[in-house]
Amino acid sequence: MSRLIDQPVRNEEQMARVRHIEKLASRFAERAAGHDRDGSFPFDNFADLRDAGYLKITVPKEYGGDELSLYDLVLLQERLAYGDGSTALAVGWHVGQILHLRTCRKWPPALFERLCREIVEDGAMINTFATEAATGSPTRGGRPETTAVRTEGGWRITGRKTFSTLSPILDRFVVSAYVPEEDRTDEFLVRKSDRVRIVETWDTLGMRATGSHDVVMDGAFAEEDARIAGRGEDDGGGWLLHIPACYSGIALAARDFAVQYAQRYRPNYLTGPLSDVPTVRHMIGQMEAELRTARTLLYTAADRWDREQDRRAGMKPELGLVKHVATNGAIRVVDLAMRIVGGVSLSRSMPLERYYRDVRAGLHNPPMDNMVMQTLAAEALQEHSGGD
Repeated sequence: MSRLIDQPVRNEEQMARVRHIEKLASRFAERAAGHDRDGSFPFDNFADLRDAGYLKITVPKEYGGDELSLYDLVLLQERLAYGDGSTALAVGWHVGQILHLRTCRKWPPALFERLCREIVEDGAMINTFATEAATGSPTRGGRPETTAVRTEGGWRITGRKTFSTLSPILDRFVVSAYVPEEDRTDEFLVRKSDRVRIVETWDTLGMRATGSHDVVMDGAFAEEDARIAGRGEDDGGGWLLHIPACYSGIALAARDFAVQYAQRYRPNYLTGPLSDVPTVRHMIGQMEAELRTARTLLYTAADRWDREQDRRAGMKPELGLVKHVATNGAIRVVDLAMRIVGGVSLSRSMPLERYYRDVRAGLHNPPMDNMVMQTLAAEALQEHSGGD
């Protein structure tokens, strides 16, 4: 019987990619505890990802990339997270946003081409920093306190961004900023300089190795053509499925650890292994139900997004539901895994306590649970508006 994690693989080409990434994930798993303990950024993992060509998997083929589909992205991201959730979540923002920029085409073509070629040739990476302490998550609509003021040849950006994942390794990033003279908010591509400072604030319960520090800009310069004013096409935000893929991967790792433990551990009060105990078998069944439900939603949604391009804008409720189900399901799966393993699951010599802490972070990744419920409710009400 094939492994549960392999069931979404549909062809030999995908399997070859999966096996390639699986080797990286195994290497990352060996390093994960150390980076988690120290709260250190895994530069070694990202060097391996660059050498493996992973940073260009969503870059268009015309610029030298692999142009993988959303389904393929989800497949690989889940596999990376099986080894190390922090690394998977962090790199997911990069490869996911490149997929997003490829499909929505909101960047000026020349600027996007330059970025893509630098990813392929130099291993460049990108992320967007939008969250601020005063405004909270940008998905809730707060106006950024970061400002962009026109200057000769471009813009001066001043402000402070929080939750800036990948900040230790990026030499350029996108920030949202308010333009006072125009009373509007736009995005700007900023390169690191002596006007950009990282404040190492990231000391958290889970996902400790994502490098999500604060980034402070004191008049950082953005060139005139680095202003990204175009909104582009609405692709429904399918690229954000890298988030539930990550938490699904962590949950799968917890499930496998608990099942293998239950099959091998035989306390002296039993005549067989722990897996023979009915209550343990019931909890294993509960883990399976959670994982199979979440992964069916995840891969079905990714496949639909790939195939039904003209319907992507209307998929927001479905995509949000995927994240809600996968993230909350992952929390339940890891909790069940720890109940099966027992008190020793609290030990730092085992990965379960790290999985337990890491999956909690999913509740605070977009879209948030209450926003998902509001979107689903709005769609249901819209469907029957005006009717009896």
